[in-house]
Amino acid sequence: QVQLVESGGGLVQAGGSLRLSCAASGSDFSFNNMGWFRQAPGKQRELVAMISGDGITNYADSVRGRFTISRDNAKNTVYLQMDSLKPEDTAVYYCTAADTKWSTRFPYWGQGTQVTVSS
Repeated sequence: QVQLVESGGGLVQAGGSLRLSCAASGSDFSFNNMGWFRQAPGKQRELVAMISGDGITNYADSVRGRFTISRDNAKNTVYLQMDSLKPEDTAVYYCTAADTKWSTRFPYWGQGTQVTVSS
């Protein structure tokens, strides 16, 4: 059974930093695309960042230059380093993983972790 478990969310002041972690189990995701989405109250879920199995990254324009996605395949874990946080980054952050190598289907999701940025 595949599980994605996020951690590292919390409350931080504007300009601060947080590091989210997503530990995957139940399958080897070393070659799979993995990423982070977020959903703010009253808004649709949106892509934050994505990383391919060979480390190619992609970011939403709103976070590029402030957030960094990385992965440790030995630990089956993906990270999101968030710096220079803004109140508009407040959302529930979800980790996701593709089902096979090179796939863009994302059937696996974590339960979400709350990030709140105060002004």
